[in-house]
Amino acid sequence: MKNDFFTYQAQTSPHPLAIEISHAKGSYIFDTKGKKHLDFVAGVSANSLGHNHPKVSQAIKNQLDKHAHVMVYGEFVQEAPVALCKILAETFPNNEMSVYLTNSGTEATEGALKLAKRVTGRSEIIAAKNSYHGNTQGAMSVSGAEEQNRAFRPLVPGARFIEFNKEADLDKITHKTAAVILETIQGGAGFISPTNDFLKKVKEKCDTVCALLILDEIQTGIGRTGKFWGFENYHVTPDIVITGKGLGGGMPIGAFIAPSKMMHLLQTEPKLGHITTFGGHPVIAAAGLATVTEILSNTLIADTLRKEELIRYHLKHPEIKEIRGKGLMLAAIVASPELAAKIILTCLERGLILFFLLFESKAIRITPPLTISDAEIIEGCSLLKEVVNEVTMHS
Repeated sequence: MKNDFFTYQAQTSPHPLAIEISHAKGSYIFDTKGKKHLDFVAGVSANSLGHNHPKVSQAIKNQLDKHAHVMVYGEFVQEAPVALCKILAETFPNNEMSVYLTNSGTEATEGALKLAKRVTGRSEIIAAKNSYHGNTQGAMSVSGAEEQNRAFRPLVPGARFIEFNKEADLDKITHKTAAVILETIQGGAGFISPTNDFLKKVKEKCDTVCALLILDEIQTGIGRTGKFWGFENYHVTPDIVITGKGLGGGMPIGAFIAPSKMMHLLQTEPKLGHITTFGGHPVIAAAGLATVTEILSNTLIADTLRKEELIRYHLKHPEIKEIRGKGLMLAAIVASPELAAKIILTCLERGLILFFLLFESKAIRITPPLTISDAEIIEGCSLLKEVVNEVTMHS
């Protein structure tokens, strides 16, 4: 299987982790040799409820027994997509929100950017340096990492960049600006949290010049940071929200969410202003609905903050310089990229799955399922510290 993987499946890096997967359950992934791996990454924040959660799996099976794809998005009334849109809309303070379901977070970014231009009649987009909003051409155009973008230029014109948390840069938001797009917590940059009411100040500046604030909640949303939406931690409500990853409980999904009066503009001038064949797929929507329902119906969201403190307590170590992030979206920062890579790869050999961040090479990603137990957290942290001791002793 591994030979075929390298021969026939397109690769995204020179050195994939290349674990041969047999099955997965709860917080563990099992390889074809029977070895189990404690998952501290959750499919890069996607498996909110862990692996093979019974309620998600049953929802998928139930929907498959009814029907799968029947028509392009937005034409037929289907139970699961409608119910998912409703439960997401109800997480906002007002009940006038409309949800557009997509196949991925990057597609949601594309839809949000199009909607902002349609609402404002403007074309300039302000984004943050070292941001990441997806890998399609439009999403890359507002992702501020030139090393990633350089080989694919020219991208979509009209993007300008500011420094995240730099209040002086807000002067760049003007009456030419259609929207400002920001991650609520910068992910690829190293899990950088907003400080000094930065997001509120951005929203105030947007309101002053009649621009829109788009917040990318693809990683921070769906309960990962102690609130259902990450922006609730910072007392700001954006005009458009992008979501994905954890929304599907391990299935591919995204959505952009905005007031109905804005979303209605995609219906005319032109008609079919944003279309998708498989967005809102009923099987995927059923998984999303089961995931959101489960997260909202118990203490998982509040527990993320307690589990964060547990991780911080059990990862106290002189070689871990800082732990950034909030809830179960954390990054342990070490002294060098080489040390981070050694720790991640050695932990993988020992049965603990950790991962890298896109642009902060000294970071170790810790984004386990929301369902991870206290015992599993302590187990993983203990192993991580053992590995840190080992690799620093021999370096």
